[in-house]
Amino acid sequence: MRILRWLAGAIVIGALAGLNFFVFEGPLLVKLINVSLFSALVVLYRVIRGPSPADRVIALDILGVLIIGVLALLGLYYEQGFFMDIALIWALLSFVAALAFAKVLEGRRLDD
Repeated sequence: MRILRWLAGAIVIGALAGLNFFVFEGPLLVKLINVSLFSALVVLYRVIRGPSPADRVIALDILGVLIIGVLALLGLYYEQGFFMDIALIWALLSFVAALAFAKVLEGRRLDD
């Protein structure tokens, strides 16, 4: 059953990648944004259904990195600098949140 799920997932990902890069006719930045958003959707699945709290925290950190990447790509696509400012703020907040989650998972309080 597990192999069948992996095979179905690989087929779906391959089909979506093929459609995105070979059928969809748009700028490369839009295609990269599509890939990043699909990756964020897959990571969001791991956030919701992680086997352990540590896996969920790591998935949240990866989701933050993907959001930063999407914001950078949007900044390049629209040629607006404020997307980069938002990405930097998001990176700082994501780092602080990851530290806080790590302390909580370790069993310590935030003021220790």
